[in-house]
Amino acid sequence: MSLKESGEMYLESIYVLCKERGSVRSIDVAEYMNFSKPSVSRGVGILKEQQFISVDKDGYISLTDLGKQAAEKIFERHTVLTAVLMALGVSEQEAADNACRMEHILSDEAFFAIKAHYEKMKA
Repeated sequence: MSLKESGEMYLESIYVLCKERGSVRSIDVAEYMNFSKPSVSRGVGILKEQQFISVDKDGYISLTDLGKQAAEKIFERHTVLTAVLMALGVSEQEAADNACRMEHILSDEAFFAIKAHYEKMKA
């Protein structure tokens, strides 16, 4: 199952919020992403249909194994790309903003090459 960029953004946001807070509801995602509740509700519904998340009777969102695996991959891309850009002299906010766009379009091969080069550079 392939995620679109918007689905990846929702999944990454849910992942970050789960790490920070433990429990997450759609309203938390809407506030975190600065999106409307109807938009988030639609996005959450799609992720649920695709089995990336589950939602309990009280509205709490949990990542499935599939969702956690995808979210960790997206989050790693964001983290590494932000660090690489900052190492090149880009400001933290600009690096994070650009990494957010880049993380969705890079192939696995390109990302792993960037990551490997960055790891060598740090050593």
